[in-house]
Amino acid sequence: MGRLTADPELRSTQSGIASCRFTVAVDRGFADKATGERKADFITCVAWRQTAEFIARYFSKGKMIAIEGQLRTGSYQDKNYPDVKHYTTDVYVDSVEFCGKDSGGAGTAPTTQPTPAAQAA
Repeated sequence: MGRLTADPELRSTQSGIASCRFTVAVDRGFADKATGERKADFITCVAWRQTAEFIARYFSKGKMIAIEGQLRTGSYQDKNYPDVKHYTTDVYVDSVEFCGKDSGGAGTAPTTQPTPAAQAA
């Protein structure tokens, strides 16, 4: 659970499948001992299909969001330095919920986005 750092951007693959990549800022549960300042982690998230469309439609920068998903790791070669390999960790979103005071506007939006498996049931 955290706040979106920017508006989610909805994109489509060449075959027309919707995708959405966004970053969530998650406050750590403790403050720095030396400064008393709270720290945050920035988590990159990826959503697909109806979940991606739902997030792009109902969420914007600064909104609280609760997500559930799977961690996926990957890697890629640096274009400028071929001998450098970068590693990534993303959350592939399975479901999403509103949370916090400013969660859904006038109540016209659903409160959760079910997973595709739940939609089929």
